[in-house]
Amino acid sequence: MRDQVVDFVRRWSEKTEIGVGRFPPWLGVTASKFYDWRQRYGRVNEHNGWIPRDFWLEAWEKEAIIDFHQKNPLEGYRRLTFMMLDADVVAVSPARVWRVLQQAGLLSRWKSKPSRKGTGFEQPPQPHQHWHIDVSYINVSGTFYYLCSVLEGYSRFLVHWDLRESMREADIEIIRERLWGRCCSSWREDELRESGSMKRCAL
Repeated sequence: MRDQVVDFVRRWSEKTEIGVGRFPPWLGVTASKFYDWRQRYGRVNEHNGWIPRDFWLEAWEKEAIIDFHQKNPLEGYRRLTFMMLDADVVAVSPARVWRVLQQAGLLSRWKSKPSRKGTGFEQPPQPHQHWHIDVSYINVSGTFYYLCSVLEGYSRFLVHWDLRESMREADIEIIRERLWGRCCSSWREDELRESGSMKRCAL
């Protein structure tokens, strides 16, 4: 369409001896646009498209890299690069191999479960199904102690707390046994353990 307008103006300008500058307004085209079309006469309208370069990988090269990776899934992309060179499959740099495999989604090392970070604490449906043991480091009159707090997971009620000069596994067990003797004397611990109704979490 662009070249046809330029040809039309040139042909009728020669026949009618009317200046070229008179035609663009009649055709509804600005003068700057018409002279730009005339300067680009015969060229492909690329619309700022990328011009293919010699070093770009062709489609068959990318497919060859992916196929070779699928045949050798345990090899890293660097080793894969030189293996393809030795096998005369394709000659590319390790960076290009990595880019092709990354775009194809073949570089995920770990097939791990989605992270539950930020989803919050799963609230127990009933009381005394989850006790949370939290240990903090506090300063009391210039001396640092360990504050051990036991929270009930359903109501977030502070069931028990204790200050200790040290915090080892034995100290946690002592605090837990005190809690059982103080608050839960009517419960039988062996029944709770067998039923799995109590879970402890130490942070």
